[in-house]
Amino acid sequence: MLSVEDLYVSFRMYEGMLRVVDGVSFFVHRGEKVGVVGEAGCGKTTTMKAIMRILAENATVKGRIVFDGKEVMAMRPGELQEWRRHSVSMVFQDPTSALNPVFTVGDQMRAVIGCSLEGLADRGGATIQHIVESALADVSLPDPARILANYPFQLSGGMRQRICIAMSVATSRQLLLADEPGTSLDVTIQDQILRLIGDLVRDKGLSVVLVTHSLGVVREMTDRVYIMYAGSMVESGPTSEIFRDPQHPYTMGLMSCVPKLSGQGISQGIPGGMPDYLNPPKGCRFAPRCPEVIDICHRERPANRQVGPGNHCTACHRRG
Repeated sequence: MLSVEDLYVSFRMYEGMLRVVDGVSFFVHRGEKVGVVGEAGCGKTTTMKAIMRILAENATVKGRIVFDGKEVMAMRPGELQEWRRHSVSMVFQDPTSALNPVFTVGDQMRAVIGCSLEGLADRGGATIQHIVESALADVSLPDPARILANYPFQLSGGMRQRICIAMSVATSRQLLLADEPGTSLDVTIQDQILRLIGDLVRDKGLSVVLVTHSLGVVREMTDRVYIMYAGSMVESGPTSEIFRDPQHPYTMGLMSCVPKLSGQGISQGIPGGMPDYLNPPKGCRFAPRCPEVIDICHRERPANRQVGPGNHCTACHRRG
């Protein structure tokens, strides 16, 4: 359904070019749940926004994005709008900034759904109103009349995120991009939101790309996973295979940071920090932090090689 090939995203800044996304490639099959995992600042959200073509004007994007055989980068404004209306939607990590504070929830939902359903508004508002109320029921929000009359600031964070999800899946879609939908919520509400997305994906037959920091969420909810570091995919494959046999040192470092019920002390984490995107490392971007680094890692970017079953691949000079 979706194929991203050699995606590069840079931002023009006063200091120079920020080379944030560095040759990202991944794919999503129809009906598949795919996870994208990485530290904050590694380019996950930028990649999702590049797919939707909603990056800031100072962004430069290169590469191919193909959805159902159509080149997204070559779409004209009208085609792009139609594609967003009927094929793909995105749930952002901050529902407060995703909703307009000066319009009621009902006004915003009716506008979004009416835009997605061409011609339906001409038949009367009752049809759209029914879809709005059904969407609220799908995300387990009771008392729709009260919620639709409220402004976003009158609702809790979890309720606002449910509103955003309802608007994303109220009309027919094929792909949902969920960008850390539970980040700003407490853990119990986060669990409810993620389970809600899982139920909607299953019931509506959607494909989903779930961007998250949580390895536990990825292990439970996805079929395949991509591990992202500093703008590049360093490991990919079936979720079960990567958790059974992680190959890239960064993936191993992430998994060693997960707290264990058995205790076993406190993880030291991964030393160092993300590279400077104005002047990133010439070779492997993880080399300055890697415990297994060798000379070639500083000079050459590693190729993506298959290292296990199910197209389990990693980009590491010491693997494959």
